[in-house]
Amino acid sequence: MKRTNRSVIPGFGLTTGITLAILGVVVLIPLASLVVFTAQMSFDEIIETITRDRVLSSFRVSFTTAFIASFINAVMGIILAWVLVKYTFPLKRLIDGMIELPFALPTAVAGIALTALTADTGLVGGFFAKFGIKIAFTQIGITVALVFIGIPFVVRAVQPVLEKLDPAYEEAAGVLGASRGRIFWKVIFPEIVPAALTGFGLAFGRCLGEYGSVVFIAGNKPFETEIAPLIIMSELQEYDYASATTIALVMLVASFVTLFLVNLIQTRNTKILKGGA
Repeated sequence: MKRTNRSVIPGFGLTTGITLAILGVVVLIPLASLVVFTAQMSFDEIIETITRDRVLSSFRVSFTTAFIASFINAVMGIILAWVLVKYTFPLKRLIDGMIELPFALPTAVAGIALTALTADTGLVGGFFAKFGIKIAFTQIGITVALVFIGIPFVVRAVQPVLEKLDPAYEEAAGVLGASRGRIFWKVIFPEIVPAALTGFGLAFGRCLGEYGSVVFIAGNKPFETEIAPLIIMSELQEYDYASATTIALVMLVASFVTLFLVNLIQTRNTKILKGGA
């Protein structure tokens, strides 16, 4: 009698097919369309498009502000995750829920609110204006908006790691005479580094492509506060789809390279920690 090998998971073939179909429709086909439209241009035209002064300036603004904002998010995200995990205080659940507010809040609403708050007539912007510091319509304002939309990625990446961290290691280090600072840097920090790098990479990728919350607060000054997504929108409004997709493809490649490097570092750190254990 012939035996048939059946999958332990019922419906594996069907669910896999549905998953691949959704992945193709939602992710692969839109990404492939970028390559198709870009392929309509010659190599010289592609280089000419992405090396225009205005485009290069937008790349510089986008990459610089995204990196600075992601670095701030990495530091502040670790601190917020530490406070939410290690301490008990009133309204803790409310604050924990507010961390995900940037996910639920429409980006345009966030941009308008941040612009009103950081403008020279706003509550925060008015205070700094007394010292000659301008926030809205500068790269500082762009960074503030990117910090707002990127902070949940780091907090939610680090928080589960801190929750699962066995306190026995901290207690053992304390018994051996280690200070609180030394315990953090030698015991806790190595454990959360991979998660923090993951959060940094996700935040950086999101910040690179952010448009709605930035376009209002940026002021969109050419060669000063114009971001790459705004240049892409300008090309689309002029029906220059080839140029728009070429610039978008550069941003896409940058995001993929960033995520790849972060995952590579995370994997390497995980192997080192396992080897040390």
